[in-house]
Amino acid sequence: MKTLQTGDYLVFLFYFIVVAAYGWWVYQRKKNVNATSNDYFLAEGSLTWWAIGTSLIASNISAEQFIGMSGSGFKMGLAISTYEWMAAATLVIVAVFFIPVYLKNKIFTMPQFLHQRYNGTVAMIMAIFWLFLYIVVNLLSILYLGAIAIHGIAPEFSIGLCIILLAIFSVIIALGGMKVIGYTDVIQVFFLILGGLVASYIALNLVSDPTGNTKDLGGMFGGLKQVTQQASDHFHMIFHKDNKNYVDLPGLSVLIGGMWITNLNYWGCNQYITQRALGADLKTARSGILFAGFLKLLMPVIVVIPGIAAYVLYQRGMFHTADAAGMLTHNGITDVNKAYPSLLNLLPVGMKGLAFAALTAAIVASLAGKVNSIATIFTLDIYKKAINPEASEKKLVNLGKISVAISMALGVALAYVLGEALMGEGKQGFNYIQEYTGFFSPGILAMFLLGFFWKKATSNAALFATVGGFVLSIVFKFLPRFADLSFLTPYGFYAPNYSNGGAYEIPFFDRMGFVFLISVVGMWLISIIENRRGVVPNGLEVDTKMFKVTPGFAIGSVIICLILTVLYTVFW
Repeated sequence: MKTLQTGDYLVFLFYFIVVAAYGWWVYQRKKNVNATSNDYFLAEGSLTWWAIGTSLIASNISAEQFIGMSGSGFKMGLAISTYEWMAAATLVIVAVFFIPVYLKNKIFTMPQFLHQRYNGTVAMIMAIFWLFLYIVVNLLSILYLGAIAIHGIAPEFSIGLCIILLAIFSVIIALGGMKVIGYTDVIQVFFLILGGLVASYIALNLVSDPTGNTKDLGGMFGGLKQVTQQASDHFHMIFHKDNKNYVDLPGLSVLIGGMWITNLNYWGCNQYITQRALGADLKTARSGILFAGFLKLLMPVIVVIPGIAAYVLYQRGMFHTADAAGMLTHNGITDVNKAYPSLLNLLPVGMKGLAFAALTAAIVASLAGKVNSIATIFTLDIYKKAINPEASEKKLVNLGKISVAISMALGVALAYVLGEALMGEGKQGFNYIQEYTGFFSPGILAMFLLGFFWKKATSNAALFATVGGFVLSIVFKFLPRFADLSFLTPYGFYAPNYSNGGAYEIPFFDRMGFVFLISVVGMWLISIIENRRGVVPNGLEVDTKMFKVTPGFAIGSVIICLILTVLYTVFW
């Protein structure tokens, strides 16, 4: 059946009641009538390592993974898992080198770091940039892709209604502050992983036995074997230049190029993510981040394998007609964003409800964390610094709650107006998010890295990376329209984009690499010139002893690196 049945709704209702009740219990238990803004926005000192780790994953895994990444798995295969697996290695780096700097210097927001290290102008520009990025790219995409998914599973709910219901549920969670978000994320991740594993299990069994009668481990492993045989081209992590998906994942750039920029910026310089760890002590923060790294290794099993299984079933004609499973192809266009919802429609009653709850948990947790970060930046870095420096703690907390509601309302409006145009039929929603976030990533990462580890970096150099990096990203995006770059083709830096009519362009991973290198060199030159003129930059307190790790953390990090080595060796 394509619609949810009574058993599915009962499972989903159970999930909703558990999350809401636990969130209310956490709020009442940890409620403080004299709560400060740091208590509300950061849950200062309240989150345990397991709460930090699960909250990181709950905030990260959302509609862009379940829908966008699963759709990319349908189209290009296991290679899209590089975002998840390389993130595990990145989290180790962030835990060792980034978090100690933030905690040692009592930094609670990313604009605060920029203000403390550079100046207020750089901090304010980036605060506005981040608000724009979070609302226009992240809230819009999560709401729209999430609504597509839920509508695909339960068509009795229109896409517009799904957008509104997701927004309301998320705001309810977000209004409780980071304590409620952090601890309810533990339950959200439980449903997310359990429901995702169930969907993968059923999908592989359906590949093994299309009748759906086989539901055991033998059927699952049999289905996995068939998937690897019948979609062997979907099990290569590193694409060659002649692969049609090369422009999205350009070969070795995923190992030694732009993927590092994407991940280091996302996991290390992103308020939305680092906020989970900034209220804890160093040992707790590192343990939580390492735990998140291990969970990231599991994510492709939940979001990518179902997409590849859907591809195999699609090749067998499973989704070609408007049957109970729904269609993936409409008007001659294969909409990969519908791969995961179409697959969920094949699940039995109850299991479908569990998968539905998992999907909703991922979307709601991500939305709640995102609007909390938006409220944090607006309240602490814009309102308190530029508008009302004397604002009381109570006023800041109340303004934060208002900011949560307003930012979500803006996200809903943008999802209504732009969602279809940007992520509609035939478009990979996951690539939209990554490419447009990549307009900001290189300059931001250059500014942060030099700000951390090079005391001579100046404020004007940071401005160059901030504004100049964004401008350069736009230039490299549209440069192929005005210049012949064919001399770059043999090196893989100029390739056809088959999602854009085969037009040649610079793969966005390589664009990020070029912009990052130019930003670093530009910052170095500007800083050297200003240093000679007597400009003395603000420095941070950095001590090499900060980077020493415990034996347990070191062992966990080595295990992650060994697992990644095996994965890339097997699926190269």
